Amino acid sequence: MATPLELSTRRSLDGTPVVAAVGEIDMSNAGQFRDALGLAAPEGGRFVVDLTGVGYLDSAGINALFAHASRIQLIAGPLLAPVLTVSGLSDITSVQEPQD
Repeated sequence: MATPLELSTRRSLDGTPVVAAVGEIDMSNAGQFRDALGLAAPEGGRFVVDLTGVGYLDSAGINALFAHASRIQLIAGPLLAPVLTVSGLSDITSVQEPQD
């Protein structure tokens, strides 16, 4: 059974693409997540990945993020902070806590 994941894309006030994920990102839906990231800024520009609604992120999801690490800014809450740190992702890309 596939793990529920909802993805949406919008533009921030300054025009930067934002991919927002809600649910769990694992092997069953990492391809869908990877595709959404690839379409966010196909011309190679920077974009934001909002993970504040993600309750679980496995290695397949981490790999999808690593593919874009040089051009993404992550927004993630304290639940995912250890995963992003242990994976090394937080060392090579910007990770912010969500704004209230």
